[in-house]
Amino acid sequence: MNIFYNIIIYLIQPLIWIRLLLRSRKSPAYRKRWAERYGFCKGKVVSGGIMLHSVSVGETLAAIPLVRALRHRYPSLPITVTTMTPTGSERVQSAFGKGVHHVYLPYDLAGSVNRFLDEVNPKLVIIMETELWPNLISALHRRHIPLVIANARLSARSANGYQKLGKFIRTILQRITLIAAQNQEDGERFLSLGLKRNQLAVTGSLKFDISVTPELAAKAIALRSQWASRRQVWIATSTHEGEETLLLEAHKELLKAHPNLLLILVPRHPERFPVACELTRKAGLSFIQRSSGEVPSSATQVVIGDTMGELMLLYGIADLAFVGGSLVDRGGHNPLEAAAHAIPVLMGPHTVNFKDICAKLAQDDGLITVTDTASLVKEISTLLTDEDYRLYYGRHAVEVLHQNQGALQRLLHLLEPYLPVRSH
Repeated sequence: MNIFYNIIIYLIQPLIWIRLLLRSRKSPAYRKRWAERYGFCKGKVVSGGIMLHSVSVGETLAAIPLVRALRHRYPSLPITVTTMTPTGSERVQSAFGKGVHHVYLPYDLAGSVNRFLDEVNPKLVIIMETELWPNLISALHRRHIPLVIANARLSARSANGYQKLGKFIRTILQRITLIAAQNQEDGERFLSLGLKRNQLAVTGSLKFDISVTPELAAKAIALRSQWASRRQVWIATSTHEGEETLLLEAHKELLKAHPNLLLILVPRHPERFPVACELTRKAGLSFIQRSSGEVPSSATQVVIGDTMGELMLLYGIADLAFVGGSLVDRGGHNPLEAAAHAIPVLMGPHTVNFKDICAKLAQDDGLITVTDTASLVKEISTLLTDEDYRLYYGRHAVEVLHQNQGALQRLLHLLEPYLPVRSH
């Protein structure tokens, strides 16, 4: 199986190049830094520290509090954060600047992985969520470098897929030092694939360990008074193809009863920023782009959030939030960043990516589920006109967030044996 895996991964490289080139038509960043994807990163990293891998934006956001805590606890250790996508890369750079080293994780080719590890030579590797790369895991095992999968999750569907790999996946899992699972259910699925119980810890989800800093709250208050001191604001974030059209329709409908209402529309991927502008123009709505630095006038009906790293700030100026990837079948995105601001959170029916989190929020009246444009309009109208109802859902959302925090501290405690003793 191992030989077969290596043959396949070498054979598909030309297809990967074609895919990168096709994606680069919309996002030119995919055309750059190809050498990093094959482990050439001399001079871009500092060896002997901590390496953390977060494949894309979602995992990077969950990793931010962890990276900050590691920098605080182990100030002398360099940290290298790797991603696989340009958007993940931009998120790392906007969150940490020069505070961490950043390169792409190479493809899982034996030569590329070894070349990369020769340069980084980490004391500890942390992989966010569940990225199981056999050659990387085997190379770390051979070099006696501890590997921790943090915030790990494994859906029933993925577990069934892995089950078909039998002994191969069992061998890979047993080379991992520790899996810190988000919940007991995910943990049991790893055990059923051959992970040993002493390799498993259940920590809860790191995604709950976010907070609104005083600096961010102050910035949000200032921006709200500048943009919409006498207007109500709703925000629709992480939107996908097909979803912006539905949301703009909903906004047009809402404007009939709430003519002063402002929508902040934030597409999930940068390549959709110009598309969102075009759709808004076609819908006959007056808009500005956040990147222009303009202040919305009383005639502005939509602000297109086309900047990176500002989502938490933009949530802070809204009265309620719709979280995308959920009205169209994309599995939904993280509702907790909106919940952190104590505002009502709405999502469509497609939330499989955040099944547990959405279930916890819905159970305690911290999430409102809508099914289509009509139900979205109806719920938003009620929230805009009934302040008690709005405050009730916002308060419950933030309470669920606070009740489920603590995964970060539990994880940091589990990492201590693999890192140098802290000097106080």
